[in-house]
Amino acid sequence: MTELLTFTVLGLVIGAAYAIASSGLVITYATSNVFNVAHGATGMVMAFLYWELQVGRGLPPWLALILVVGVVAPLFGALLERTVTRRLTAASTTVSLTVTVGILLLLVGIAQVVWPPAGRTVEPFLPNVSWSLAGVQVTGHQFITFGLAVVVAGGLYVLLNRTRTGTAMRALVDDRTLLALHGARPQLLGSLSWAIGSALAALAGILLVSEIGLDYITLTLLVINAYAAAMVGRLVDLPRTFVGAMILGLVQAYFVLGLRYVPDVGPDLTNMLSGLRAALPTIFLFVTMLLLPQEKLRVGSVAGAAMVRVPSRTRTIGWGLGLIAAVAIGTGFLGPSAISGVSRALAVGLIMLSLVLLTGYGGDVSLGQMSFVGVGALVVARVFGSLDPVAIVAAAIVAGLVGALVALPALRLRGLYLGLGTLAFAAAMDKLVFESSLLGFQLGGSVTIERPTMLGVSLVGERAYAIATAVAFVAVAWGLLALRRGRFGRLLLATRDSPAACGTLGLSTTRTRVAVFALSAAMAGFAGAVFTGVNIAVGATDFQMFQSLPLLLLAVIGGVTSVTGALVGGILLGLGPVLADVTGSTGQTQFIFIGLAAIVFGRDPNGLAGLLFERFRPVAGPLEEREPDPVLDVAGPADDARTEVSIVGAP
Repeated sequence: MTELLTFTVLGLVIGAAYAIASSGLVITYATSNVFNVAHGATGMVMAFLYWELQVGRGLPPWLALILVVGVVAPLFGALLERTVTRRLTAASTTVSLTVTVGILLLLVGIAQVVWPPAGRTVEPFLPNVSWSLAGVQVTGHQFITFGLAVVVAGGLYVLLNRTRTGTAMRALVDDRTLLALHGARPQLLGSLSWAIGSALAALAGILLVSEIGLDYITLTLLVINAYAAAMVGRLVDLPRTFVGAMILGLVQAYFVLGLRYVPDVGPDLTNMLSGLRAALPTIFLFVTMLLLPQEKLRVGSVAGAAMVRVPSRTRTIGWGLGLIAAVAIGTGFLGPSAISGVSRALAVGLIMLSLVLLTGYGGDVSLGQMSFVGVGALVVARVFGSLDPVAIVAAAIVAGLVGALVALPALRLRGLYLGLGTLAFAAAMDKLVFESSLLGFQLGGSVTIERPTMLGVSLVGERAYAIATAVAFVAVAWGLLALRRGRFGRLLLATRDSPAACGTLGLSTTRTRVAVFALSAAMAGFAGAVFTGVNIAVGATDFQMFQSLPLLLLAVIGGVTSVTGALVGGILLGLGPVLADVTGSTGQTQFIFIGLAAIVFGRDPNGLAGLLFERFRPVAGPLEEREPDPVLDVAGPADDARTEVSIVGAP
């Protein structure tokens, strides 16, 4: 009984820290309609700053806490709202997620530059104080954590529901202009809400750091646990969010308790159970989303969003063949390392083509696309061991089936919920599959792949494989454009723009979304097979959830609505290691660059490719005429605003 009470106290303390973090998410989302993916990264940076003041500079813990939580964090939140997130209130989910993920990478890069990796520890509050409660020792730090969670939850509830300031803050998300006409100050209220949210992120990070350590990624991904708790309250209800956080903390604590009574089942299953423990917040999140009411169909205009236009088939073929020729000729003047960089850029661009279909055409955001890439690589590496045609086809099929399975619960979700649901799925795949010695690569290990001989041509050499990767990119791009020109492509755009209108016409948005999700996953699995040939040796770290974030960012920066944008994004991300070697920059510098670029360019899904098409629009030739669809003729190429003429000439 004492053991049960001990783990109950532990669960309540963990839940209390989650409650503080999730309360910060709720207040920023409820007042701005912007989900701050960088919430955990904010807490991470503030935890490092607390260590710097308290350990590095010798300040008393209470003074360091006041300076970080009461001064620095609120000022940072207000500055962030003033310079970045204020412009995202009316933006699409794709834009808001892209920009806040960019902030996340920027903060991680800055933290790694300012505080290089080293062993750092933070003492808990009141380390020598404890109380006995029903035979269970409660430390001073645990008591403070739980007490602060109760105070934060109660204080925020009173602020938002019992004060004029809180009422005005909640009205921000509806109509700032109307709120200003009633004498309120929307800009000041927005800054206040983000200041509070940032302070709560800092407080949660500092309270947790003595338990989980000063780790860049672990503290940054606190947002997943906080999101799982906040989903109980649908990101707007603080009391339910508090209850959800407590339930999540207790579930984790009781699971650890249950593991004590599990007999020895061997290292492989023990490793899997450990991964299951780490994935509990993700499982909790999926169960919560399945129990939530299904999202209603949105009513919107049938006029498609401005996108690059579809080029003619002749131009597509010409630019595609030109790309293959450019790679074949250009790699003849490069060394093996540079040629490998070209192959990597094309393979990453191939991965981004799956995001063009899912995000650019379908309007759904995936923050876990590298997990589907990893499934394809896993099939090739663990099942076949070589990159033969059968293995490549199998990788695409298996990844597509996994994508269809993920899409089934995702049918209840849209926009923000779907994007964060895929983030949680990727986190679960890391722990349960990729890091598993039974199913995956095992953390820290790798598997070597043999390059094949196809049609009598050996692809073992770097140049031959680079040309083959270019052929694969062009082939998938042609197929994607053929889909975009057809009836399914127009149906996909219509489903994105107005699901309610499609439902009124008797069209199945359910089948469309499952099909596009599965097809996107299959494309990612195919790209994963190609990617294994680039690296030759692949491991769990190549496909971890954190790798999906720069992938999405650079796809949007390049232009997620076009295949040329995917190629541009692939070049930016794939050639990053080569440029780093040439310039002497580090991975932290690349994070900072990607984060800043996402903040600057993330507001236009057409990205750099769209700017390029605008620049060359006066010299663009005639485009292919299309026949109107007798059933559905919405959001077609004739309504689009830009013309694509670069590289493979395709959106």
